Formats: sequence, structure tokens, C-alpha cells
Amino acid sequence: MMTRHEMPGALALRAQLREGRCSARDIVQDHVARIEALDPAIHAWQAFDARLPLARADALDAAPGGAAAQGPLAGLPVGLKDLIDTRDWPTGFGSAVFAERRPAEDAPLVRQLLALGAVPMGKTVTTEFGYFQPGPTANPWNPAHTPGGSSSGSAAAVAAGMVPLAFGTQTAGSLIRPASYCGVWALKATHGRHGLVGVQGLSESLDTLGWMARSADDLELLRAALDGEPWRPLPETAPRLAWSRTREWPLMQHGGAAAFEAGITRLAQAGVLAREWWPPDPLGGLFEAQKTIMAHEAAQHLAALLAQHGPHLSAPLRQLLEHGTGLGAAEVAAAQALARQGREVLDALLGEVDALVAPAAPGEAPAGLQATGDPAFSRVWNLLGHPCVNVPGLLGPQGLPVGLQLVGRRGAAGERALLAAARTVGEIIHGMISGHECRPPITRPAGP
Repeated sequence: MMTRHEMPGALALRAQLREGRCSARDIVQDHVARIEALDPAIHAWQAFDARLPLARADALDAAPGGAAAQGPLAGLPVGLKDLIDTRDWPTGFGSAVFAERRPAEDAPLVRQLLALGAVPMGKTVTTEFGYFQPGPTANPWNPAHTPGGSSSGSAAAVAAGMVPLAFGTQTAGSLIRPASYCGVWALKATHGRHGLVGVQGLSESLDTLGWMARSADDLELLRAALDGEPWRPLPETAPRLAWSRTREWPLMQHGGAAAFEAGITRLAQAGVLAREWWPPDPLGGLFEAQKTIMAHEAAQHLAALLAQHGPHLSAPLRQLLEHGTGLGAAEVAAAQALARQGREVLDALLGEVDALVAPAAPGEAPAGLQATGDPAFSRVWNLLGHPCVNVPGLLGPQGLPVGLQLVGRRGAAGERALLAAARTVGEIIHGMISGHECRPPITRPAGP
């Protein structure tokens, strides 16, 4: 049996709570019921115990002034990728080697969320150590297809309406790709803006925090809260956008290319495209530079893991670490120098336009759960460290989501401006199909 979810987004839930139309327990109970009904088919959760979020909700409701007075995220259910340390749930990094690992304390990010009033619901599935070995999560649009990786559980949980907000990380394409495949909004923050203490990573110069939601405004709600800013609606904007097929265009699937071209045509008709952009020839090596830096830094960071548990790691992770161990200093230094050059070029472009529009993924989510798809269309932007947003709304030939990726200026102000531009793009794209809403059909588990 198929259904389409009608769960409210974060801002709508926040308004209901503040207007006294519901309690924190009401909100959490609704999402607990959603998880219990759907997760047997989707497998978005690595660790979930309904008693913990319900107790947290009750404590918020009982606090002075009620739940609504307990912070800008009060009562909002949040998913946490299983790379983020939590005291209440195991944090196993998606690895059988650490399946029983129990952190002594929460990561600073989790402590901040609790202080803001959020209600962590549990741990969402990740690929092993955030690399390519997939977990059991299925795509809510079609459970026979991958949700992407490595923030697979977070993307599926938001797409299925199990939580309005969920955190992930990105080293290559681990936020934008699953968001594209699952048809949800995602913000990959500017590299280095949010500390990653207590968050397992692969590559210090690439690992970046991000989050997923059901709208650009919900993404902004969380961004403002984390930055300690008062909530302000995103401004209405008519952005000036550059667009690029990128050097990775030959990797696009036919259906993905058709969807991207349709989106670009619609943006051109709306008058928001200022120019087409092609990465200069000297930057042609950025794609490989990202791979080089990631492998080198991962091998350094996880050297002890490889030495102690190498035979028990998945083949993709073991191969990455072994490859990184063999890279020479000159090769790594050249990749780092090219990244610095690319950052300057992209900064210059974004001084002329508000954002750059590019593909988010090669196309629709591939069939099967044995692989997570190709991060090709996020590698370069993640290397350069700029914030990126997935804008859902396009569909491929199989009726599965295809996202547009927007790349913006670095920093808090740049992220807010990027989200404002992305919201406008989303409104334009959604207008392509009258009455269309980007919501997944969900397969419910078989009943008696």
C-alpha cells in the first residue's frame, strides 16, 4: 500500500507549539508513530528507542513557561547521523567493528541542540565511516532503489516524514547526493564553520557538517539557531544565477541530463540566469585533486584503524586507506595548491552572481541497495569549501527525484543568501508541474 506523507515541516511545528495548538509530546509522539509504522520498510534508523525522545518532550513541556519557551528548536524532532557521538545511543560509525561502541558523552553539536530545545530521536544509518559501504536503508520513493550515501538514513528519514530535520556530514557528496535521490532539501555548510569534535570524519580539510529538511526556510531555521541568530524569514529575492553543466557532465545519466536541462530552461524563462560558466582549463584537475586529498587525509586519520582492524573493514574503505598510504607528498601538495586556486576562481565568480546552479547527482537513484551512487557532482564544490544546497522538485523518467545544486558564497551571510536564492529556484521549479509536490510514496510494511 502506498501513501504520501503530510507531516508538517519544522517551521509549521514551531508555530503550532508557540500558538499552544500542541505540546512537545504531541509532536514527538506523532513522529514516533511515523517511525514505528514505516521504518520496518525503510530502515533509516540505526538506533531508536521511543522512550528517550518522549521523556525529553515531557521534560520540555514541564519546564517553566512550557516547551515553547525552551529555545528556538523547542520540541522539534531531529535525526543524528551515526557518526555523531551520543551518550544515549551507541555510535558505531556504520561499522561492525564498533557496533557496540558507547560514547561517554555527547558531541558538542548534540549538547548545543539540546540547549536549543531540540529532541534527538535517535541515530540514522550511515555508510561505514562515511565512505561507500552501504547500510540497509532504502529510498522512500522506491525501496528497491538506493537512498544514496553516506547520510542515507538522514535523507530517508526526512523524505518519509519521520523527522522534520536531520543532520549529516559530507566529504565528497554525502549530503547533496542522498538529498537529490530522496527529494529533500539539504544545506552543506561552509567548510570549517561548525566544529566536528565528537563527529567521526575521514578528511579534515573536506569533512563538513550539514542538515536536511522539507524546505529552504526549515534549513534556515536550523542555520540561524546554530549561529545564535534570531529567526528571520528568508527575504524575497530575484537572484542572478550562473549555471554550469561542469566538467563531470559526461557522467550524467540520460534521464538526469534531461531533467537538469528542463530545470535550466525553466530558470531561463523566469529570467534568473545571468550567464553560463565553464571551469577554466587550469582547474580541470579539481575532481582528481579531491580524491587525492581525501585518500591521503583518510589514511593518516584512520591509520590505527587499518592496522588494528584492516581485515574486518569493508573492501571500499580498506582500498581507500591503502591507496592514501601510498600517495607521495608532492602529489598531495599539488592537489592542495590546485584547490586553493580553484577557491579563488569560484570566489571571483560568486562576486558577480548570487549563486551557481549545477547538477546535484548523475540522475535518479540507481536500483539496488548494494551501492550508493556516484558523488561526482559534489566532489569539486566540497573540495573548495563553499556552501551547497540541494533544491528538490525535478523528476526523472522513472518518477524518482532529481535535484538541482546551488553553490554560494562562504560564511553565515553567504549561506543565508544562498538559501534565499534556493527558495526562489525551488518555487520556479515547482511551478513546472501544476499541482506537483515533491513528496515520496512510502511503502508500508506488510501487515497481518
